[in-house]
Amino acid sequence: MSDEVRVAINDESDLVSARAEGRALAERQGFSRTDATLIATAISEVARNIVVHVGQGEIVLRPLDEPTRCGLQVIARDEGRGIRDVEAALGRGSTTGRGLGLGLPGARRLMDDFEVASSPGLGTTVRMVKWRVRDELELMRERRRRA
Repeated sequence: MSDEVRVAINDESDLVSARAEGRALAERQGFSRTDATLIATAISEVARNIVVHVGQGEIVLRPLDEPTRCGLQVIARDEGRGIRDVEAALGRGSTTGRGLGLGLPGARRLMDDFEVASSPGLGTTVRMVKWRVRDELELMRERRRRA
């Protein structure tokens, strides 16, 4: 997909790039500044997990367009040793203390869709999506463009 953005995560400085790319793509998708900030915060938390627990990975950002809604998909991927107990990692209070204190549970609360796939020795993939409903004016403009 041409609008896909990939950000390599190797150290703390890459969190800034991932947040900025996420915020910019969210704004292009028509999200409010508030929602763009929520998305950037969720990106920061999952990217920080990569840095702290694995050392390297990537964030993939994809715009999603459906007839009545659009969204931003964030995929955080690493090839670390995996999460032994995903349910525990998603529990409240599961944090290293280095981030905003949100970790995976906070990122899950900030986004609309949230999935974690992790296998011992194969790494972890977090997939999360924030959605927004297209308003009537936006839908009307799009119909006119197609006509």
